[in-house]
Amino acid sequence: MKRKSCTAIVLAAGQGKRMGGDVHKQFLELEGHPVVYYSIRAFQESPLIDRILLVTGETEIDYVQSEIVEKYHFDKVCAVAAGGHERYASVWNGLKALEKSLREEEKDGFVFIHDGVRPFINEEILRRAFDAVEAYHACVVGMPSKDTVKIADADGFVSETPARSRVWNVQTPQVFDFRLAYEAYAALEQSGRSDVTDDAMIVEAFTDTKVKLVEGSYENIKLTTPEDRKIAETFLHNQI
Repeated sequence: MKRKSCTAIVLAAGQGKRMGGDVHKQFLELEGHPVVYYSIRAFQESPLIDRILLVTGETEIDYVQSEIVEKYHFDKVCAVAAGGHERYASVWNGLKALEKSLREEEKDGFVFIHDGVRPFINEEILRRAFDAVEAYHACVVGMPSKDTVKIADADGFVSETPARSRVWNVQTPQVFDFRLAYEAYAALEQSGRSDVTDDAMIVEAFTDTKVKLVEGSYENIKLTTPEDRKIAETFLHNQI
């Protein structure tokens, strides 16, 4: 049976205020390349991925096209779209752009939604996610929490301590049937809600589809602070 079409949406529209400095974190240099380069390269080199849509700031589209897509010959990139005011708005912009450009049979495929500031995505993670979305229609990459987690009440006191074996730290990519993700985001827009923090939360809230948790990697970190950048440099040195 022919494999379903797979499209990656790579998000590179964040401002990265916690990182400090004038350069947005996705464009900071990491061992000679911008941070987002590593995520795009993983999807570019993966035999599972047919095309990549980048989402970035409206004023950075030309820079991304010339200094990243063309410079590094990322020929799977089908378009560079403008992001929104929040992450969910950027994803929605990407999904709408794909809905207009994909052929009908491609819309029956899968979409991998990935934060461009997670540079350590790899083929093993992509393969596990692909197998899971084929079986369950919706999945998120993550890892079991190493720490005990406390749920606080409104006054800052502990109200609950969930069993650590059931607590996961969620990462990306988050992978869905394309039509499922599109319909969930369309419902979010209609609802007017803005209290969403990831794609799975939207699918959970607006569809009946359960989201499968898939093992990622403890190295699949998100670069948010200067300390994260130092950790990432260490990971890259260890790969050499």
